[in-house]
Amino acid sequence: MDKIAVVDFGGQYAHLIANRIRRLKMFCEVLSPEILGDVFKQYKGIILSGGPQSVYSEFAPTIDREVFALKIPVLGICYGHQLMAYSLGGTVEPAVTKEYGDTKLEIKKHSKILDGLSRHETVWMSHGDEITALPQGFEASASTPNCKFAAIENPKKKLFSVQFHAEVTHTKSGMRILDNFLKICKVRRTWSIAKFIKEIKNKVRRQVGSKKVFMMVSGGVDSTVGFTLLKKILGSRRLFGLFVDTGFLRLNERENVMNMFKNLGHAVRLRRTQAHMTRRPPEADSNPKNIMCYDASKEFFSALKNVTDPEIKRRIIGDLFIEIQKKVVKKLKLNASHWMLGQGTIYPDTIETGGTRHAAKIKTHHNRVPVIEELIKKNLIIEPLKDLYKDEVRWLGEKLGIPREIIWRHPFPGPGLAVRCICAKKPSYPKNSASLEKKINKLLGLYGFDGKILAIQSVGVQGDSRTYKHPIAILGKGDWRTLAEISTKITNKFGDINRVVYVAKPAYIKSVKLNPTSLNEKTIAILKNADAVVNDFIKKNLMVFDIWQFPVVLTPISVNSSDKFSIVIRPVCSEEAMTASFYQMDFDLLGKLAESLMEIPEISAVFYDITNKPPATIEWE
Repeated sequence: MDKIAVVDFGGQYAHLIANRIRRLKMFCEVLSPEILGDVFKQYKGIILSGGPQSVYSEFAPTIDREVFALKIPVLGICYGHQLMAYSLGGTVEPAVTKEYGDTKLEIKKHSKILDGLSRHETVWMSHGDEITALPQGFEASASTPNCKFAAIENPKKKLFSVQFHAEVTHTKSGMRILDNFLKICKVRRTWSIAKFIKEIKNKVRRQVGSKKVFMMVSGGVDSTVGFTLLKKILGSRRLFGLFVDTGFLRLNERENVMNMFKNLGHAVRLRRTQAHMTRRPPEADSNPKNIMCYDASKEFFSALKNVTDPEIKRRIIGDLFIEIQKKVVKKLKLNASHWMLGQGTIYPDTIETGGTRHAAKIKTHHNRVPVIEELIKKNLIIEPLKDLYKDEVRWLGEKLGIPREIIWRHPFPGPGLAVRCICAKKPSYPKNSASLEKKINKLLGLYGFDGKILAIQSVGVQGDSRTYKHPIAILGKGDWRTLAEISTKITNKFGDINRVVYVAKPAYIKSVKLNPTSLNEKTIAILKNADAVVNDFIKKNLMVFDIWQFPVVLTPISVNSSDKFSIVIRPVCSEEAMTASFYQMDFDLLGKLAESLMEIPEISAVFYDITNKPPATIEWE
């Protein structure tokens, strides 16, 4: 069987490349760069992925140079583009202008890899280094205003590379480029999603063996599909689901989720407290009810009291999930040696936590805390979806017969609203904040806008690495095209800013200050109300299926008031969560939504996040 190798240098999109190749009906494997050149002889083509490091740094991952002499077509992407040039005698240096987001590409000459593209194309950049001198035998086939060697090639040796990310949907002709590469490789395309699903089933059966699976379920797409898949493979008598109410769920979410599982055919027993849990283990029940609810809100609020650091939040939440799982296992008298822990982990969770050898950590997911990693090493965790992206999980869910309204629910983080409540005890500004703000406002003035750096930080991803930097709020009037241009220019030019928000309300800003905030019932109640307002609004105005995900974030920023908060609304368009564009809501509807949110007494402002991913992540923590 013909196959393509993707060499993973730790980039956020290494597996996304494999995902795209699979969509082109081609079998694809992801390999480590430490593999010797001879191993690659069994592949019809080799793709070098992006990565978070600089190719000229001391500990940067590299590859056996023999790969470039095998006469097998090689395509380099981003880090892979720079590595190809650097390995063969070219020069790579820090870029004068770093590029993140939409960029205009101009094709300079005909190239097999760019065949069928227009002279000018929109591509997606995310890099801080660039090639400044080509290796012998190479020539440039395309450039951007800030990158002379955006695409290079040595067609005689079948070596091609691009600085931009061809695998992301924001590169308009990216799939055409990958398709061209497969044509150059002269492969037979026989892969299908049906074959992949069969492989998942076989893998689960091999890994679980005769054991049973205890799985934490949230009601989100991933855990619902994972639980349903495991039930189909193992049967309900070998599967038990625990739904934990952390206190950070959406308004009425507990009842809605338990009803959903009941309607899906999963037997349900709704138990709100530990005292009501049955003493009889599920395997002893002649008609097992295999999903139970446990109210752990007091435990979570207590554990997170006065915690503001988002990474510590996630670790505490992840560890507490495991403690509760152990508590329930003990209460139900389940023999731990007969059970494995199931999780609805998908690939973006692992790659953003630095789940591959050379990957940079963007944030720690609650299902990738150290205690979980130890269980994985002991083969005590089953994650049937861990190699899939959100779009593939949804395809799988449809194959399993899960209703569309469930499959296409907006993603919701495992830690829930806990990571959508930004906590801070004191203001945080970048160095030389006043000077930086003045420089940014000089740029904004060209568009008729004013800006104010907010005294908090949020997580972002630039050049495959994590950034924890500052948002800036901008005020003025303009269309979405202008706002998108402003956002990209600010995040590209000013390294201390990784997120731009548009002030939807109020109409003016007299003062901005920090309102010290921590996780407690009061702040979460405010956020629950705001989240409910947003979700009711988008359902009423038929926007649910136009938006891929819609985080509603409570921030400790008080505008024109001394003791209030601000809400950030963050609707995005995406397919697989690895890249995303901010959703361009009708301005009249945005005005109405902002007015509704301002009716919440504790809210002083509504910000609309106009930052793409990269440079900002979808969530704020």
